[in-house]
Amino acid sequence: MKIKVVSNILKANDSIAEENRGLFKENGLFVINLISSPGAGKTSLLEKTIPLLSSPPSKGGKWGGISIGVIEGDIATTRDAERIEKTGARVIQINTNGACHLDSNMIRTSLRDFPLNGLDILFIENVGNLVCPANFNLGEDVKAVILSITEGDDKPKKYPGIFREARVLIINKADLLPYTDCSIDKIKKESLEINPDLNIFEVSCRSGEGLDRWCNWVKAQKKTYSATNLHE
Repeated sequence: MKIKVVSNILKANDSIAEENRGLFKENGLFVINLISSPGAGKTSLLEKTIPLLSSPPSKGGKWGGISIGVIEGDIATTRDAERIEKTGARVIQINTNGACHLDSNMIRTSLRDFPLNGLDILFIENVGNLVCPANFNLGEDVKAVILSITEGDDKPKKYPGIFREARVLIINKADLLPYTDCSIDKIKKESLEINPDLNIFEVSCRSGEGLDRWCNWVKAQKKTYSATNLHE
């Protein structure tokens, strides 16, 4: 009975996720679902990524003034949304009141008050958790998992589900590597054993290391998905 209930929940979630996906396509959005454990650096990554992508060429921007929106998921508080608002991006907060992940219905409900028109990219910052968010499709184009150096190099094998589902692995806090026993080579090796198609980026949100390469990838994917959506 428990297996049947879980199956029904996921089936209902997937149905609403397809509705979300259709809405995203109608608006020409490229949507990235950011997933990590608490403290790995999802919000910090967005704080660095948004100004880099959104700055217009007239102000020295490399990526052409991309318009970005963010849906922030947390169990409680609006602290992360307040941080993102300072970047100039459109942002809306979802508080799950105890739920350990966002689901597609939460996203659908939030979109009623969130103007998608004029946006190029939508980031969904999921609740801090490496387990449950892997199973819930939100209608996104890409799941990106963030793993910080300070969490250790054993996480891919311990939490294979999210590494299997993700298109992107961002290894964050690279500047702290000399102060840990973490092996980036081990993270990469074991992650690619689970998912050989992972795109892997080493970054430091504090120093800026690796962020240009990450932003180049995001822009290229946005262009690819936009072209695909126009021809569907």
